[in-house]
Amino acid sequence: MRDLYIRRMSLREPLPKESYLNRLPVIRHLSEYGIEFHKQVTFFVGENGSGKSTLVEALAISQGFNPEGGTKNFSFSTENSHSELWEYLRVARGFLYPKDGFFLRAESFYNVATNIDQMDREPGPGRPVILNYGGRSLHRQSHGESFLALAEFRFSGHGLYILDEPEAALSPRGTIRLMRNMDRLVKNDSQFIISTHSPMLLTFPGAEVLQIREVGIESLPYRETEHYRTALRFLQNPESALEDIFGSPDDRTCSRE
Repeated sequence: MRDLYIRRMSLREPLPKESYLNRLPVIRHLSEYGIEFHKQVTFFVGENGSGKSTLVEALAISQGFNPEGGTKNFSFSTENSHSELWEYLRVARGFLYPKDGFFLRAESFYNVATNIDQMDREPGPGRPVILNYGGRSLHRQSHGESFLALAEFRFSGHGLYILDEPEAALSPRGTIRLMRNMDRLVKNDSQFIISTHSPMLLTFPGAEVLQIREVGIESLPYRETEHYRTALRFLQNPESALEDIFGSPDDRTCSRE
């Protein structure tokens, strides 16, 4: 197995008792056991509010990435919304140091794209930054196209890539394109740590899936995760699933009368 850039994360000391973070399931597990990384691709999956995005955000900041996303060279800030968790993390690294890296935070990627345009408008020598992203302003592409441009042009390999819900802007075909690029990068000695709600992404070959629940974190085959099972049940019989949600067609007709 290739050496990993990030091997383990835990809390070096307890969070303040009054911190809201203590209510998150992922923080309770992190405090008691820590989290080991065994694969080049690790997915965190869990319900809204489980703490998976907070966790990957804190890991990214602890590794020197800008809280709103980007590379370690990005220093812009539009709003100080990240938690203090990163200050309490203890991160065990591997022997090798990544040559590349990026923190994709879906909700603030617009700000990253804006910062790239701003840097390229400033006078000075050097190669335009946007050339590293395919040469076309990310604002002149759809949200999904800009995400894929990032993976296809900016991610160069031998890197640590921390992604928070990268599927947010992607169609199913776009998700497949992302997975193809992930495969290329994994073969080029990269490590991915991803929070996601996407059952499709969870199927990435050889990945470890860590499901966050109230009782803690467990490593599961993707077919056993709640996300995959829920999506599968729905798609296999959407009519039955809709009846469970909204009631029978007769019930819905009566309720409108």
